[in-house]
Amino acid sequence: MAELLDDDEIQTRIPDGWEQDGDEITRTYEFDDYLKGIEFVTKVGEVAEEEFHHPEIIVGYKEVEVRLTSHEEGGITEKDVRLAGLFDDER
Repeated sequence: MAELLDDDEIQTRIPDGWEQDGDEITRTYEFDDYLKGIEFVTKVGEVAEEEFHHPEIIVGYKEVEVRLTSHEEGGITEKDVRLAGLFDDER
């Protein structure tokens, strides 16, 4: 089991563009059109499957919101922070 991060650790470790929202970290990515957002979601899904840690993804017309938490631990862990960085690399 991964260890929960406290609020200070979260703030110093999450990548730029990500925010803490309760027991999740979240980021909204903006795109020029819907299909570019869908392409990004596919890449995020592939990374999540490889890492076996799956985010909540909300798809809008020109934006994609990604939310990460470690449900088993009941909050944010290093696994969430690491995955956020991997998702940013796919952008």
